[in-house]
Amino acid sequence: MPHLSLPFLAQLATFKLRVKTLAQGILTGLHNSPLQGQSVEFSEHKEYAPGDELCHLDWKVLGKLDRYFIKRFEHEANMPFVLLVDTSGSMGYGEETYNKLEVAKVLAGAFAWVASKQQDAVGLLSFSQEKPQLLRPKAHANHLSLILSQLQSLKAQGETHLGAALETLSAQLRRRAVLLVFSDLLDENPNMLSQLLKLRTQKYELALFHILHSDELNFPFEEPTLFLSMEDERRLEIHPLRLRQSYLQHMQHFLKNTRSQCQTANVDYALVPTHNPLEPVLLQFFAQRKRGRRK
Repeated sequence: MPHLSLPFLAQLATFKLRVKTLAQGILTGLHNSPLQGQSVEFSEHKEYAPGDELCHLDWKVLGKLDRYFIKRFEHEANMPFVLLVDTSGSMGYGEETYNKLEVAKVLAGAFAWVASKQQDAVGLLSFSQEKPQLLRPKAHANHLSLILSQLQSLKAQGETHLGAALETLSAQLRRRAVLLVFSDLLDENPNMLSQLLKLRTQKYELALFHILHSDELNFPFEEPTLFLSMEDERRLEIHPLRLRQSYLQHMQHFLKNTRSQCQTANVDYALVPTHNPLEPVLLQFFAQRKRGRRK
C-alpha cells in the first residue's frame, strides 16, 4: 500500500500550502486578501479622502508631514481547499492495495492534513457518481478526521462523471477555492481536460496530479493478452508487441498535450507514476508554490 515515511510526515508538518492568487475572505489565515481591514501586516499609505476610517489615520506621518494619510493593510484570509478525486473504474488499475486510487488517497490525505494544520477549510468531492456529494469545506479540527475517513472509503467503480461533479461545485461552492485534482484523465470524453481547465478562468485556482500506473506508461506486455475495460463491458484480445510502438507514441502525445494545456492555463501539473516514491511529488509541489506565489 502506498505510504509516506514517518520522517517525511514530520517534515510535511512544516510546509505551508499557499495559494497563488489573492484570497477573498475575512478569517485569519495564510492568504493575502484584497479586502482592507485590521491586520498584522501593513501594506501601504493612501492620502485621506472623505469617508475613510479615521481610526486608520497615521498620526506619526501627520506629525512629520502635516498631511493626512491612512494606513492600508493586507487582510490575511483563509481560502478553502477542495480535493477532487477521480473514483472511476480505471483508477482501480493495479494491485488491490496499490493502485491509482490508493495513491490518490495518500496524496489527498497529505494535502488535507497540511491545510488543516494551517487552519484552512478542506472539502472533498469524488467524480465517478452521477450525483456526487460534496463534503463541504470546513476548518474545525474534527473535520480532518471526517475527510480522511471519507477518503479511505472511496472505491474505484463505474464511469467518470466529471460534468456532474462540476455542476455540484458550481451549485454548492459559492466562494473562491483551490481545487486539487487527482485523476488518470482517462475518459471517453475528449473534452474532459478542457472542462477541468476552464475552472481556472472562473473562481477557482487549480492543481492537477496526473496519476498513471507504470503499465500504462511503459506497456510492458509481451504475450497475447485479453484487455478488459474497467468501466464498461468492452474487451480486446491482441498481441501487445504489434501495438506497443503505436501505444507508446500515443501515450507520449497524451502526456505532452496534457502538460502543455496545463501550462497555458497556468495550472500546476504533476505526473505521478504509481510505483515511484510519493515524497518527491509533494516536495516539488510545495517548492513550486513557494517560488511561484504571486499577487
